Amino acid sequence: MSDYASNYYRQTADSPVSYASLASAEQADVCVIGAGLAGLTAALTLARAGQRVVVLEAEQIAWGASGRNGGVVSPGYATSFAKIAARAGYDNAIRLHRLSIEGVDIVRGNIDSLHIASAVPMHGALKVSRFENSTQARAHARWMRDTFDYDLEYLSKEEIRHLLRSEKYFHALRDRRAFHFHPLNYATGLARELERLGGKIFEHTRALAMDAAGSDRRVGTEQGSVQARHVLVACGGYTDRLVPRLAASYVPISTYMVVTRRARELIATAIASRCSIGDSRRSSDYYRLVDDGERILWGGMITTRQAEPAHLGTLLKRRMVDTYPQLADLDVERAWSGKMAYARHLMPQIGKLGQGLWYCTSFGGHGMNTTAIGGTVVAEAILGASDRYRLFDPFGLCWNGGILGRAAVQLTYWYYQANDFLQERKSRNPARETTPCR
Repeated sequence: MSDYASNYYRQTADSPVSYASLASAEQADVCVIGAGLAGLTAALTLARAGQRVVVLEAEQIAWGASGRNGGVVSPGYATSFAKIAARAGYDNAIRLHRLSIEGVDIVRGNIDSLHIASAVPMHGALKVSRFENSTQARAHARWMRDTFDYDLEYLSKEEIRHLLRSEKYFHALRDRRAFHFHPLNYATGLARELERLGGKIFEHTRALAMDAAGSDRRVGTEQGSVQARHVLVACGGYTDRLVPRLAASYVPISTYMVVTRRARELIATAIASRCSIGDSRRSSDYYRLVDDGERILWGGMITTRQAEPAHLGTLLKRRMVDTYPQLADLDVERAWSGKMAYARHLMPQIGKLGQGLWYCTSFGGHGMNTTAIGGTVVAEAILGASDRYRLFDPFGLCWNGGILGRAAVQLTYWYYQANDFLQERKSRNPARETTPCR
């Protein structure tokens, strides 16, 4: 597995901040298990309301997907609005999408109010298409404007190829409210504010057991314990079997990223936009310029088992060069991987398991905004301030299918890859697709 310290964000992070391991018995109103972005957001929301909060992290702050992802903060979920509406109903799907927009605002608001300058937010996200579907793209932009008062700007083939010098792209939607940033520095900023408000964070402290302690719950660790009225499990792709039902409800998906060497002039021959870029394929690539345009951060591909990052780095470079042949001489400097938690329905799993036991997990594929809103609504529920978390009730803890479930996910991904390829070929050779054989 790729070491935490080997990824780009760790190498460019703020001065290291470390927290001691738990070696005593602590009392709290809420014990949060997992110091990723969902757990830290929930903990900070609770601390701002005056709650005594203890956070237990088995590794380090944002060690999992929260600290090694694409860093793009934009509305939406990992699945489509149509599929959300089919399960939750149209009106609730509208409410859920509004929550996803609110999640973007929460992250931006924290960066501004906590002065997390090292998060280096850069505004703008481009959703590019590698096949012709301009009618659907324009219709989606109109729907977003009319339904959510949310503006997306349509860019034609000529406009997008002026920004992204690739023959692969047909058009794009530009979201000026979305942004990209340094997620690990953001997480560190949340942790500092939590500590300033009196919250306690313990790293290298794995929760090993949990049992009832009167009206409270007691979480045991190797050298200490936490007794609290509420326990929130906010782990991701590295969730262990502390709560077996949670462990059986998600599929751990590995994803891969690379960062290139510094080559500002070469990169400028391909990419002339500071927006983040993601394509509309289900097996998509996502990338952005970092270090003031000197390097490219590029991600993509998923597997249901951890692969060697260096090998996957070679494959990701091939995908980069397939999009931008002029970057063939641009070397990859560093490659890394990480696990995300996906539920079978591709939505966050947020809810309650018995008295005082809460969960907030499965943000794979669209976590930067959804961890923010997920952590917020579950904290509101613990405080008794709202029941907005109930909007996620239709997306419960369905069984992940075990080994067969993982195999099904991998086969589905390969199917999406094949379908994407056929759609691209059809867009580039329309006459060939419609001419009958003779």
